[in-house]
Amino acid sequence: MSEPFLLAHSTEPIFFNPAMANRHGLIAGATGTGKTVTLRVLAEAFSQMGVPVFMADVKGDLSGLAQPGSGDSKMQERAQKMNLAYQPQGFPVVFWDVFGKNGHPVRTTISEMGPLLLSRLLNLNETQAGVLNLAFRVADDNGMLLLDLEDLRAILRFVGENAGTLTMQYGNVSAASIGAIQRSLLALEEQGGQQLFGEPAINLADFLQTDAQGRGVINLLAAESLVKNPRSYAALLLWLLSELFEELPEVGDVAKPKLVFFFDEAHLLFADLPGALQEKIEQVVRLIRSKGVGIYFISQNPLDLPETILGQLGNRVQHALRAFTPRDQKAVRAAAETFRQNPNLNVESALTELAVGEALVSLLDDHGQPGTVQRAKIRPPESQLAPLKPEERQAQVRQSTLFGTYEKAVNRESAAEILAKRATDRLPAQGATSTEETKGGGLSELILGSVGPRGGKKEGLIESAARSALRSVGSSLGREIVRGVLGSIFGGSKRRSR
Repeated sequence: MSEPFLLAHSTEPIFFNPAMANRHGLIAGATGTGKTVTLRVLAEAFSQMGVPVFMADVKGDLSGLAQPGSGDSKMQERAQKMNLAYQPQGFPVVFWDVFGKNGHPVRTTISEMGPLLLSRLLNLNETQAGVLNLAFRVADDNGMLLLDLEDLRAILRFVGENAGTLTMQYGNVSAASIGAIQRSLLALEEQGGQQLFGEPAINLADFLQTDAQGRGVINLLAAESLVKNPRSYAALLLWLLSELFEELPEVGDVAKPKLVFFFDEAHLLFADLPGALQEKIEQVVRLIRSKGVGIYFISQNPLDLPETILGQLGNRVQHALRAFTPRDQKAVRAAAETFRQNPNLNVESALTELAVGEALVSLLDDHGQPGTVQRAKIRPPESQLAPLKPEERQAQVRQSTLFGTYEKAVNRESAAEILAKRATDRLPAQGATSTEETKGGGLSELILGSVGPRGGKKEGLIESAARSALRSVGSSLGREIVRGVLGSIFGGSKRRSR
């Protein structure tokens, strides 16, 4: 069983029990109060015990995890006060980047993302989401892979062009909805969506590695650019979480987690969230514990998270909150009420008085019960606080065992290629024309007619005779005969086309 590690120090040391790490947690506090340092300390501790970590670096200041800290006097002093042996060290870090600039590319396919998350990513309404679901179903039924944005555009065009045929089997298809989805796809492409979708898709097993010393790899997603498009950021992280839930086996309660997942800027995940998607997230958060995965949300305000999510977060580290507005004051009271009260501590007052690096800490004990809240100082991190220089980061990427696995995109046959080939096969054969046809006055033109330079049709003898014959049919019997002949032709044609 893994030994508890020191997280903070109050009147006595506060230890984090790894066996309770998969009961999830919350790191909250106003800007500049020390959330990032707490996040860093937890990542270092999990890595040391052999637990892989995944986190998004939204400010670009976590890359220093790969290098030892400077061991300055402030760090040394805080470590001594905690009776902690301070040993600056770097940790195994793998850098990832959707745009492929500051890490290995992160890609998924349209099919793997699925219509639910994709509707969220594209900001579709209920009707448009229904059409998107229909397009996915049509692709599945026709054995067409949806790998990238071009595939999705192609299947949407196919659905729009064949709306009349598809309606009886799949339901109504609105041309306006098709157009709205296509416009959303163009906007997504401008925001970097082209890099997110494609192959090779990420293998989640690559997030679960340890180094030669048995330390868990810290997977760091460069999110400085990605977070500028909150929907893309949220959709990617929610997809990763749902994929982990689907792929990892059940392990029950374990001595230490299989993976710890940190959601920074958690308020972006739940902003304007559709009810169906929020229910899915709640289900995943509730059940993924049995897969050995711990989820930690980082946000400025506890009220940023839905109550159903907040109630499942057993380990709490609450840094200072500001109480300048009525909403802020409400947040302070709400945060104070979520802790197991300490008779020797006024939690509500302490929340506005905490210094940088201080926090109110309540961790789960060996029985899974919340510990009494303590005002404490977070232990110092052992890695470098400053971010890596660009050349240092690129060197880390090139030295990674994964370098070359995801760097080159692959485009295999999928919906776009299949539909393009079908369209080409349906084109009429370009046969050689006769001399008379080329001259424009030949026998075939005389008999069959021709098309003028502006698209107008010049009648031939057959068409002219037919039109005269129809005009001459005046009797009811004649009209019925004509209808019968035409009906047999077009009716048979339709039957054959099916």
